[in-house]
Amino acid sequence: MKVEGSCHCGQISFEAEVDPGAVRICHCTDCQTLSGSAYRVNVSAPTASFALRSGTPKIYVKTADSGNKRAHGFCANCGTQIYSIDAHQPRAYSIRVGTLKQRAELRPTRQIWYCSALPWVTDIREVSHTERQ
Repeated sequence: MKVEGSCHCGQISFEAEVDPGAVRICHCTDCQTLSGSAYRVNVSAPTASFALRSGTPKIYVKTADSGNKRAHGFCANCGTQIYSIDAHQPRAYSIRVGTLKQRAELRPTRQIWYCSALPWVTDIREVSHTERQ
């Protein structure tokens, strides 16, 4: 599936080919901290299919407990996180689904690092809600 995405301010835009069946939710504490949320939703795109259309992401390299290094690309202007990729063997971009125009079509099929999931995240149906703020 071809997708198009951008940061919040529009300075960075990109396109890629993704497998809509490979959307995952990550509950790891790095994703919680880096996203400022309870989890992050990602979809993988082969490096050959990812193309920047405008802008240049700023890169932050995070060294995991395992020693693996992940390069995180984000907009230096608005702070939107765009992707992460292995800093040494870049095989696939892990694109942040919230940046994609087609995000409503990309339903998660798997959750990883579930041992770090916040206890309330599994069922929020009973949380009060309004249609708009």
